[in-house]
Amino acid sequence: MKTRYIIGSIIIVVFFIWGANAFLKTTIRYVSIDEARRSQKTVQVMGKIDPENINYNTGNSQLEFTIYDPEAPDKEHAKRMKVVYNGVIPANFDQATSVVLKGKSEGDTFVAEQMLVKCPSKYQGEGKAGYQDVRKHNKGVHKPGV
Repeated sequence: MKTRYIIGSIIIVVFFIWGANAFLKTTIRYVSIDEARRSQKTVQVMGKIDPENINYNTGNSQLEFTIYDPEAPDKEHAKRMKVVYNGVIPANFDQATSVVLKGKSEGDTFVAEQMLVKCPSKYQGEGKAGYQDVRKHNKGVHKPGV
């Protein structure tokens, strides 16, 4: 009977270690723009979209844009990073103010595997700080707009 408890305990410990290891391998941490540039692993980074630096190549479905540090006091002096995303542009990208990107750095470019866009609240007024100029953004993505 004692042998059963020992074998059962060993099986439970092995599965616990296996589960913890699998969980840690799938966990991706949030990093700053500087850390994302230096990282060789897949990371998540958040940044505001610079509407003046957006280019979509329809031939190879490649979106290139620049993000800047959302914590920076002003846009002009914020840390920036060039981003390349291969795939279909998310439906609400033209309204997005910021993005969360999952990917890794290749040279001076962050190659995003996944992109989550953050849009301004429909209750946010145009006079409030942080509101993005939709006309400027639409011009950047070459879409007629508001």
